[in-house]
Amino acid sequence: MPNLDALPFTLRSFLRTYPWRRVDPVPFSPLEKSLEDCRVALVTSAGLVPPGSPPFDDGVLGGDFSYRVISGDESVQSLAEFHRSSSFDHSGIAQDRNLAFPLDRLQELAESGEIGDVAPRHLSFMGSITAPGRLSRTSAPEAAQILVADEVDLVLLVPV
Repeated sequence: MPNLDALPFTLRSFLRTYPWRRVDPVPFSPLEKSLEDCRVALVTSAGLVPPGSPPFDDGVLGGDFSYRVISGDESVQSLAEFHRSSSFDHSGIAQDRNLAFPLDRLQELAESGEIGDVAPRHLSFMGSITAPGRLSRTSAPEAAQILVADEVDLVLLVPV
């Protein structure tokens, strides 16, 4: 993320006046098994979209609160990025999608026995959602049900 002073005036002003939400207490569920026995999924806020899926909609006021399901055997480099924020340099993600969605690294961990296995489905959200109410009420519970249905033990959140 750039230094705040390096951002355009309108973005600096927005970030300084945005009513940031505080979650207290932070939801937490202790891990009840060893990593070697865990099924692991990824959830990214990079706005990544698999081939054939619609892009995130830049026209949704407050940010597109939908999500995309990414198969566990999808080629990471085939994912298109639709993150709407200009607050960070997208060039790293353009060169290697694993920076925002480390599926290749997760598969390596499974192959080496560090984790049990890789979940069959992973999730991608749009970051920079300035009106997260719809996300909290609708998309997040739906997404959680996908992870529960896939018997995921551990989710790695990869924020962008």
